[in-house]
Amino acid sequence: MSDNNSQVMIEAKGLSKFYGSFVAIKDISFSIPSGQIVAFLGPNGAGKSTTMKIISGFLSASEGEASIAGHDIRTDRLEASRKLGYLPENGPLYDGMTPLELLTFFGEVRGIVGAKLDNRIEAIIDECAISQVKEKPIGKLSRGYRQRVGLAQALLHDPETLIMDEPTAGLDPNQIRDFRSNIRRLGQTKTILISTHILQEVEAIAERVLLVNEGRLVFDGKPSELMLDGSLESKFHELTRGEKSSIVAEGGKS
Repeated sequence: MSDNNSQVMIEAKGLSKFYGSFVAIKDISFSIPSGQIVAFLGPNGAGKSTTMKIISGFLSASEGEASIAGHDIRTDRLEASRKLGYLPENGPLYDGMTPLELLTFFGEVRGIVGAKLDNRIEAIIDECAISQVKEKPIGKLSRGYRQRVGLAQALLHDPETLIMDEPTAGLDPNQIRDFRSNIRRLGQTKTILISTHILQEVEAIAERVLLVNEGRLVFDGKPSELMLDGSLESKFHELTRGEKSSIVAEGGKS
């Protein structure tokens, strides 16, 4: 659990993204201090992926700013990327490579070489439990192992922050349980922002919830606060029921 004096590791200030007259996200602001595991919750098409791509530097904002560990993702992207591990919903995996080849490639791209790279790859293969498949083509791996390889890639340079977009999508119940266990363990040393539309994910791993609907942030607080007046499911429905909601929004998709 973080205290109020912790360093801000992930920050969004007034983020908006427009595609012509279409509003994907509008005026999203939040800050995440060191050591928190935060769930970025919302229905499909709410703007979660758009926000996370902007924070990670893979998409430019129409308005607003984003930073990682105090480094602006636009003007100081290289330094920000050293502090960030990013696991998008799909990729970046190359089916013709083995996990060992993939990790070697990404390590060299990041400037990790020689014995340091060998030692780091060995450690991350063990940490993500992919030793049994490290020399098997990624295209032949199960969804669960592919997610583990993706996580290994995101953790290879030992970043202080980790952003993951729908990391348990498509996994079976046992794989989901294992992945959540990994996230809780990683949260002991890293700041984590994980997007999801699965309510059980929030209850299982998060100490804080950012709930987005139709491109706007509609709740920021503890899971227990979200459930004060009922179940998490009923509150989620109340805050994300579209035109019947008391929340005024301009609409958006991820």
